[in-house]
Amino acid sequence: MSRKRISVLYQKAMAGLSFRRVALIAAGAMICSFGIHNIHQQVGITEGGVIGLMLLVEHWLGISPALITPVLDIACYLLALRYLGGRFIKISVISTLSVSLFYKIWELFPPMLPDLSPYPLLAAIIGGIFVGVGVGIIVRQGGSSGGDDALALTISRVTHWRLSRSYLFTDLVVLGLSLTYIPLSKIIFSLITVTTSSLLIDRIQDLKLRGTSIVT
Repeated sequence: MSRKRISVLYQKAMAGLSFRRVALIAAGAMICSFGIHNIHQQVGITEGGVIGLMLLVEHWLGISPALITPVLDIACYLLALRYLGGRFIKISVISTLSVSLFYKIWELFPPMLPDLSPYPLLAAIIGGIFVGVGVGIIVRQGGSSGGDDALALTISRVTHWRLSRSYLFTDLVVLGLSLTYIPLSKIIFSLITVTTSSLLIDRIQDLKLRGTSIVT
């Protein structure tokens, strides 16, 4: 393959991926993964969306998360490709890899925040803020942090719902099914955290900086 051909392919691959956009995606991934690792995982707050569905399938069908999670994510991304286009998938590859990378980095260190297990309500709210801000920044750049975001964005595009409503719809369906094996007392805190994060994602998606959209 000629150098000219390689250069053309590189330019196409990097189209729309400015340094600023990639940096913002990395910042969003860092914030989101920090909150989940240091708050949700410490306190044991379950998730909605793809993660919650994965836990549900593991509990009732005994299928390993290592097998079911890629299947669910791929299904969501294929659906997103149909309605959101290839550019969304390209940016999502960057953001998804960024989230995975920062998860690995946080796992190298002991918990950096106090254990909020005695204060589950506080943990649900603060955890929701971390996730909402982090994922909101990523979505604002035109990508997603995983299958959850891809599914919610697709639902929003097809139904013309607010993004927060699309997130809440998928989370509430999964959390409702999770009541078959998780006590209601724990589900309540999950509802609080997904509501907090959904509203924040929506607000950041609508945010204007100096009168212009972050996404160009």
